[in-house]
Amino acid sequence: MSVNLEPSQSPYQLLGGEAALRKLVNCFYDLMDSDAQWHTPLRVMHPEDLSESKEKLFLFLSGWLGGPDLYVQKFGHPRLRARHASFPVNNQARDQWMECMLEAMKRQAIAPEVHEHLQTALQRTADAMRNC
Repeated sequence: MSVNLEPSQSPYQLLGGEAALRKLVNCFYDLMDSDAQWHTPLRVMHPEDLSESKEKLFLFLSGWLGGPDLYVQKFGHPRLRARHASFPVNNQARDQWMECMLEAMKRQAIAPEVHEHLQTALQRTADAMRNC
């Protein structure tokens, strides 16, 4: 089921803008780093220091959600499939990513209509990253 959000506001704005997005991304990576259920294969695909990963996800999601297109300004087109090609993204990795992100969203108390919209859009994108 797809959710129709108010057309005058982007998902970025409805989420709460930059501060809320940074909080969500930090929560996601903190969960991934601290909870064993997301260790293999998800956590092991990432570098030990998650600072750059956090920043890149924040920059990407900013534009992807309708906010400032920070990732494109800094790195050019995201080319998600190409950038993830060197990582074995199978169903388990996709599912772990989604479960971890959904838990982060839950902990941020995102409004139900925004949560549903994000879940649907993120699931589609995560599914497209599978490469094995």
